[in-house]
Amino acid sequence: MGDAPGRRDEILAIATRQIASRGYSSTTVRDIADEAGILSGSLYHHFSSKEAVLQEILRSFMGDTLAHFERIVASEGSHREHLDQLVEHAFLTIEQRPDEVSIYQNETGFLMTQPGFEFLVEGAARIEELWLEQITAGQRDGVFRESIDPRLAFRFIRDAVWSTVRWYRPGGSHTAASVSANYLELLHSGLLTS
Repeated sequence: MGDAPGRRDEILAIATRQIASRGYSSTTVRDIADEAGILSGSLYHHFSSKEAVLQEILRSFMGDTLAHFERIVASEGSHREHLDQLVEHAFLTIEQRPDEVSIYQNETGFLMTQPGFEFLVEGAARIEELWLEQITAGQRDGVFRESIDPRLAFRFIRDAVWSTVRWYRPGGSHTAASVSANYLELLHSGLLTS
């Protein structure tokens, strides 16, 4: 029984990889168990259901992401610096945890309506609140243009950043840092030279 926590983490890693590549509905308990080298029924010694596996994956991802965002906005710095750091951390998360980001991007629209996944709704609302605070405070400070709808700006930024998980591949010609730098230059200065 001593290796149960390690075994549980291994099963979570396998499930995360499979759900990210196949989708939650197409990934079976048997698929996860087969790759883990256990019988399907043995998975239930670690998790009560496939849904419980997904809850744990997303609860960990949401908790870690939100905690880091909270630390960023509580740190020293301007609202522009905080917004930049939020963007940078999002790209770093995509680089370090692409499977979890993919699951979040692909599955949460439906899951947010399901019992047991209320934490996703609450987490997403808090993340939006943190990002909006930086945008609206930056507008009040005269750093960001007031003519831009802050909620729309947040959605443009959020969707542009997180959707890169669909095409960004670590180890290619860009790192999370270089993608962040390019994105932030585009966000701050646009494509025009003057």
